[in-house]
Amino acid sequence: MSGKYFVATDQNFQSDIINSDKVALVDFWASWCGPCMMLGPVIEELAGDYEGKAVIAKLNVDENPNTAAQFGIRSIPTMLIFKGGQVVDQMVGALPKNMIAKKIDEYLA
Repeated sequence: MSGKYFVATDQNFQSDIINSDKVALVDFWASWCGPCMMLGPVIEELAGDYEGKAVIAKLNVDENPNTAAQFGIRSIPTMLIFKGGQVVDQMVGALPKNMIAKKIDEYLA
């Protein structure tokens, strides 16, 4: 089941990701990045799977360079998991859905 992921920006990152009381997965991506495009449908499925349990978000690094720089994003796609306002995990590359879900589940437990 695919859902609507949250669109993270430089403007809302602090309020909606850092200050969230939920675990958040943020996919840092760009429209010119092939692996990012492959990961897109996976992120949508995760957004459906975790609706109400975790925040699943995408942040376009070209449109939001400040946040990407703040977290030292050098290669994309990079996914960061936030819990309690802190980065608790990082994954790089277009990983399979089950691997990403396993990581999210670790922090929800």
